[in-house]
Amino acid sequence: MTAPIINGKQVSEEIRAGIRDQVNELKADGFQPGLAVVLVGEDPASQVYVRNKEKACHDLGFYSEVHRLSAETSQEELLALVDKLNRQDNIHGILVQLPLPKYIEEKAVIDAIAVEKDVDGFHPVNVGNLVIGDDSLLPCTPAGVIELIKRTGIEMAGKHAVVIGRSNIVGKPVSLLLQRENATVTMCHSRTSNMKELALQADILVVAIGRANFIDAGYVKPGAVVIDVGMNRLDNGKLAGDVDFEAVKDVAGPITPVPGGVGPMTITMLMQNTLIAAKRACGLA
Repeated sequence: MTAPIINGKQVSEEIRAGIRDQVNELKADGFQPGLAVVLVGEDPASQVYVRNKEKACHDLGFYSEVHRLSAETSQEELLALVDKLNRQDNIHGILVQLPLPKYIEEKAVIDAIAVEKDVDGFHPVNVGNLVIGDDSLLPCTPAGVIELIKRTGIEMAGKHAVVIGRSNIVGKPVSLLLQRENATVTMCHSRTSNMKELALQADILVVAIGRANFIDAGYVKPGAVVIDVGMNRLDNGKLAGDVDFEAVKDVAGPITPVPGGVGPMTITMLMQNTLIAAKRACGLA
């Protein structure tokens, strides 16, 4: 029996409809949420991501600023721009598109963004609040993963969740969010010696390792929820996830496709974070 598909595009559109309504209410009261995106250099993938974020702002009624800087921009110049955006009252969220050129220290830039405007959820204070369970702006992709699992109607509390991948952007924060939902979480990574054995125990399997089609049916417990965060470009130009979808779909329970699964959720959760930040700025949250 083929697994039910978790339609990230549909879930994203449903969430965006709610965001649009809230933005319209704020604008009726003379207040518009604002997002600034900063891009350094000419990385093609980053340019696509930035255009998509700019389009989302326009579609949802946000004020948008996009700062496209040359690859020769110095770290000092970038930090000066971040400082300026921190002090702009019409900007409630700041996102510096990663990766940055190698000569710029990513940590220094992330640390420079005001905590209340850190809509990527990468600032150490927001990360610390996530760890201890305090309120914070959540990393966008992990928050999207949790939302997709919730939309399956499957209760996470008491379930065994296995996360494959321990990156600061996805693996670590999604494991913390799963614990918030009272799942029992096991993390696997490149040094895990019995990864397949552990994956087969998962009621919920989240994969974020950046290796195309790495997870086959031999890793998946029958009926398990499978969330594929991977986005890999194959030699033929097509996109593939970290999970071999065709091999796994006949074993898994609800499963995300690539594309059309987790991907659409990331920018949507970014917009939701910006809305939250804007509401906090005007005392409504």
